[in-house]
Amino acid sequence: MENIDIEMKDIQKRLREAIQLSPYSQRDIAQAIGVCEQTVSKYMNKDVFPALDTLAKLCIFLDVSADYILGVTKN
Repeated sequence: MENIDIEMKDIQKRLREAIQLSPYSQRDIAQAIGVCEQTVSKYMNKDVFPALDTLAKLCIFLDVSADYILGVTKN
């Protein structure tokens, strides 16, 4: 069995990058996924990670693969 080494800091970094590279403001993102703007700010500036259902909404809205955010690849 292969050793799986996924670190939360790397997931958070990819999520932050996806938000930064999107054409949307934090307010736009917050409204689209049903959270307050301060919550999106916390995803960007603190070690706060969204719940799985919110992560799914973020990925859909930002048009980014959850596999990419999570660092998962399949051969």
